[in-house]
Parts: sequence; structure tokens; C-alpha cells
Amino acid sequence: MVLENVMAASAEIATIKTLSLMMIGVAGGLIAGAIPGFTIAMAVVLTLPFTFGMPPSQGLATMVSVLVGGLSGGLMAGILTGIPGTPSSVATTFDGFPMARKGEPGLALGLGVWSSFFGGIISAILLMTLAPQLARIGLEFNPWDYFMLVMFALTITASLSGKNMIKGLIAGAMGLLMRTVGEDEAVGMGRFDFGIDPLLSGFDFIAVLIGMFAFSQLLNDVRDPKVARKALTDRGGNVKIRIEHMRAIREIAKRWTVLLRSALIGVFTGILPGAGGSIANILAYDQAKKASKHPEKFGTGVPEGIIAPESSNNAVEGGALIILMALGIPGDVTAAVMLGALLIHDIIPSPTFISEEPVLAYSIFIAFFAATFMMVTMQSFMLRVFVLVTKIRMYVLASIILGFCGIGVFALNNVEFDIWTLLWFGILGFVMRHYGFPLAPMILGVVLGNIAELNLARALAITTDLSPFVTRPWSLFFMIIAIFSALFPLFQFHREKKKKWTLFYLPFGCFAASIPLYMMGGVPRPILATLVVAFGAYQLWQRARGGWQVEASG
Repeated sequence: MVLENVMAASAEIATIKTLSLMMIGVAGGLIAGAIPGFTIAMAVVLTLPFTFGMPPSQGLATMVSVLVGGLSGGLMAGILTGIPGTPSSVATTFDGFPMARKGEPGLALGLGVWSSFFGGIISAILLMTLAPQLARIGLEFNPWDYFMLVMFALTITASLSGKNMIKGLIAGAMGLLMRTVGEDEAVGMGRFDFGIDPLLSGFDFIAVLIGMFAFSQLLNDVRDPKVARKALTDRGGNVKIRIEHMRAIREIAKRWTVLLRSALIGVFTGILPGAGGSIANILAYDQAKKASKHPEKFGTGVPEGIIAPESSNNAVEGGALIILMALGIPGDVTAAVMLGALLIHDIIPSPTFISEEPVLAYSIFIAFFAATFMMVTMQSFMLRVFVLVTKIRMYVLASIILGFCGIGVFALNNVEFDIWTLLWFGILGFVMRHYGFPLAPMILGVVLGNIAELNLARALAITTDLSPFVTRPWSLFFMIIAIFSALFPLFQFHREKKKKWTLFYLPFGCFAASIPLYMMGGVPRPILATLVVAFGAYQLWQRARGGWQVEASG
């Protein structure tokens, strides 16, 4: 039966018109993702009207192609200019841009392209095989669980701060504070608006993101007249225009565990409604840094810093499509647009969608899979042009980029205040860079602050009893890993000092994390919990065999 559905779906997708539309969609998505301020959601929304007259499978295949292209397009701007083209490419800039400036944009772009490809393929395979099973996880989450998930994500601030822990925490707190400006979504009250009407809507996230990363970077690049007259190639030595595909694939093959772990993080994050690539790419980057033997090198241009976020952000939409198709719950804004496209064609996603509309469901699966292959082929060709950006003088490049940023920010809502937001946060970002404050924690606070506040308000509206935060298995699970995540920088520091207590950090983390897994019941999760306990016990046994000697990380 499954084979018959796959064959029928393949026949619908494998037409010249559909494949041509998919190629155009991938190209459009790549361009949209590469322009700072022009979001993937905007590209998918603009595509929606063109699909009205198409058959459902053809229209959805076109939109999926724009989606896949947009997810990978953001790495172009992030790596070549240090400005993330999309929010889901924020973490890619942390190591992609430094690698490009060291004279290896070809390798950085190759790592980004192939990490995106493999992440998308892993996501597509899981989408095709595990959609009904994985989607059920999304139904288990309530406000308490979402709040603790965000609390866990906020502990990443510590690891993103590097050695400037205090400055990183201050930056994260500033991000949370900025997110409170405007109308409270839970009760509808204005806060910190000071009688200024535009502030009632709060600061647009995209305007803040582009101001902090783009405008502040441009100000930093052109403040020295001599540097402003040089191209990026003049600063980083001899830049190879040829994208180093084989070298990139070899580097990824050496770090296949980073790729697989990051892709799984992306799929899981995509399954959670409202999480999306903005959280997934930073989560994957953080986990790659924590698992690395040389975490201090992150931010200087290491391959893991590109592989992790790019594989995760491409895997996110596979997870979002899983929960959309199985439950009709959009995982993010782009999935919401896809939901609208399905409803326009009189198709209502539900737990029975895959069984009732098997050919259409498998058409979406195959389109996602095929678009990923198209993406790597077309991006490889288009990146040859984008690498030439590094030969443009900085003051010319800065002017063009700032123009695109302004147009992109204004086009989002047609609000003049958003351009002022870009300016203010650009100056703030420039000052923070100058005084050594990391920007990533502040962006993290802006991204997650609203989600945390809204879900806390919902939880307290249901009951003022705080016990669900520790009695609900998922909430307790995220609370436990948040505590261990927050302690990780301290563990890292003390491991270098060879403190004995660091020997128990990982085993105790495994034992603690197994408790909520046992609480979830069923069969698979207790089995997983038992495996986690066994791994923790094995780690203790290894340490006992080693005479309880602490080995400092290299």
C-alpha cells in the first residue's frame, strides 16, 4: 500500500511543469533567504497566491521548494557578510563569518551547503517514515512544558557568553527587557510605551535582529577609512572563489555525530509548535560547543560551528511538516502558511490526513526530498556568484547591504518605526561590540522572552499551583537539563582545575534525566530511560577504573 502511494505521488511530482516550478521555487527561496530582512515566511506568503490555480500537489510542492531554498539561502549572507539572512541562520554567522574572513569562504560555504543538504535529507527520511508517531509528542506539551523548554534554551546564554559571563548575562537580560516593551499579549496592557503609540506594538524582532547584527557590523567595518576602502579579500588573504565541495564533505564526514545530533535537534524542535529554526540553530550550536573537546575555539571559525546550526535549521521544517500533516498544528509561521494553502484546496490536516489523502501526503514528502537535492545543486551554482561579493570594497558593500536591510525591514509591516528600530539597535549593537558585550545572548533574550512570558501567563491562568512545573514529566525533564546546562560553564572551568566533583557531572545528569522519562510511562521511554541510566553507570565505572583521576579537556 505504501509503495503504491509513493508511486502515485511520484507520478504527480515527476512532471516537467511541476519540476520546473519547484526549481523556480528553490531559486526564489535561495534569493529570499540571502537578503537580510526578507524572511522565508514572506517568500512563502508571496508564493501562495500563485498556487491558487494549481492542483494541490503541484501548488504545495512549489511552496515546499521555496521553503527549502529559503532555509539554506540565509547562510550566504551570514557567512559572506556576517549578517544572517534569516533568523534561523543567526548561529551560522558565529563561525561562518570568521572562517570567511580568515580567507576560506569557499570552505565555509561548502560546509553550509552540504550540512543543509544532509540535515534536510535526514529530516525528509524521518518525515516519510515517522510522521504519525513523532507528531504525537507535540500533543503532550502544555504551557508548563513550553515555559521550561524556554528556560532551558535561556541557559544557553551562559555558553554563548564565552569568558565574558557577566557581560553575557547582562546582554541576555537586556534582550528579555526589550521584549517586554509593548502590549502584553496575555492581558492586553501596554508596558514601557511612555505614551508613544508605535511602542505599543513593541520592537519588531526582524528589525532588532538586523540592527544588532547588520547595522552594527557595517558601522564596525567602515569606521576606519582605510579599512572601508578594502574588500574582504584584502583582509583575509587569498580568497578561493571555487567552493570546496570535496573538502567540505570530508570535514562533515569526520564530524558525522555533530551532523546527526544537530539534525535530530532540528526535527524535535520543529515538532514543537512555535519553536522553529530560531531556537533550533542556537540549541544545536550550543550542544556542539558543549560536546566539543575545544569549546574555546568556537567563534573563531571552526567547522562544527557551521555544521551544527545549518543541519539543524534545515531539519526543522521536516519536523514542522510532521506535526502539521498529522495534527493540523502549524509548527511555525511558514507551516501556518502551508496550512492555509491546504485549507484553500479544501484539505484539512488531521490525525487521519495521511490515511485519507495518502497520495497528497506522499507528494509533500517527495517534494521535500526532491527540493533538498535541487537546493544543493542550484546553491552550488549560485554561490559562485555570491562568493564574488567578497571582492567588493567594503564601503560600497555596506551601502548596498544597508539599503536592502532598510527596504526589507520596512516591507515587513510598512511601518516607519521599524526603520528607527533598526537604527537604534544598530547603534546599541555597535556600542556593545566596542565594550566586549556578546550580541548572541541579547538576541536569544529577544527571541525567547515573549514565548516564556506568554506560556507562564497561560500556566498561571489555568492554576496558580506551581507543582505542575515539577510533576509534569516534560516540564521536569527540561528543568533538569536546564540546571545541568546552567552548571556546564562551571563544570568546564573546574574540569580544567581538575576538581573531583566534575567526575560525577555526566553520570548524575544521566540519572536525573531518566526520572521524567520513567514518569512518561508507556514502553519506549522507560526503555530509553534504562539505557540512559546504564550509560551513566558505565561512566561511573570508567571513572572508578581510572582511579577517579580528572582529565582536563584538550
